[in-house]
Amino acid sequence: MKSFGDLVKQAQKVQKQMAEMQEKLAEQRYEATAGGGLVKAVVDGRQMLKELKIDPKTLEDSDVTLLEDLILTAVGEAQKSSESAMNDSMGKLTGGFKLPF
Repeated sequence: MKSFGDLVKQAQKVQKQMAEMQEKLAEQRYEATAGGGLVKAVVDGRQMLKELKIDPKTLEDSDVTLLEDLILTAVGEAQKSSESAMNDSMGKLTGGFKLPF
């Protein structure tokens, strides 16, 4: 059995690795589109919106509700992709153990 000191060292090592991984993930970009490419959203590895592109064709119809739905869909899908990548990376680091953050 490992001593308490060994466990603390191991926890510190994992904590450092997690911080490094979070930094790498924050630099990543995840993209999703909606409406056949009429709206494109790009988020980073922390699910923060970094870019939103709206095709001018979308504005021709003046359907604000449709545009809002397309934006929500694109942003939501990009965030899901980012979250999934983060969970996969963290799962590899923690051996599948779910951490409360």
